[in-house]
Order: sequence, then structure tokens, then C-alpha cells
Amino acid sequence: MREQGILVVSPKGPLEQRDFVSLAESVDPYLAAEGQLIGLMIYTESFPGWEDFAALVSHLKFVRNHHRQIRRVAAVTDSGFLSVLPRFAAHFVRAEIKHFPYSDKQQALDWLLAAKVCR
Repeated sequence: MREQGILVVSPKGPLEQRDFVSLAESVDPYLAAEGQLIGLMIYTESFPGWEDFAALVSHLKFVRNHHRQIRRVAAVTDSGFLSVLPRFAAHFVRAEIKHFPYSDKQQALDWLLAAKVCR
């Protein structure tokens, strides 16, 4: 959702190291041009985990390198792991993070879009 400044990711299987390389290749040019993403939506019914330790490390590096340029993160999932993400991640990232049930995708999108108005 380039024009709104929102990135939606929907992992289907275990996260791989190359997923974060590809994500950075897609996001970095946008960030260079616009300065920040209004929102990131992680939309997955259940968290697929990581393929291996290298994928986890790549994920952590991606977060470290990008969290200051993302205003809000919506974890839209029924996964127990991702539902606790906001409380855990609040200690490490600048973005405001909120959990939504998987069935509430539109409510999550509305919350992300509201950040654009609050600029």
C-alpha cells in the first residue's frame, strides 16, 4: 500500500534469511525517498517461526536497522506468540505496536492509517 505508506507482510511458511534480504530490498528505496513507513501490518493466522538460527538473526538485524523508520506495527494474528509481541517489543523498538485478532484486519488497517493523520 505504497501511497498510504503501509507495508503488509503475510508469511506463509517458516521465515528464511532471504526473506529479510528481499524485504529490505523492497523497503529501503521507499524509506530513502519518504523517510518512514506509516505502518507495517504482519498478517498471518499463525506465526510460522524461523527456518533456522540464521533467519532469526536476519530478522533481528532487520528490526534493528528499520524500527526507527516505522511509526506503527499491527500484528494481525491469532498466534499466541505474536499476541504478546507488543509488550515484549516495546522495550526494544520505537514503533507503536498493537495486536489485533486475525479477523480484525480492517480495524488494524484503520489504526495504521490513523497514524498518518496524527503526523
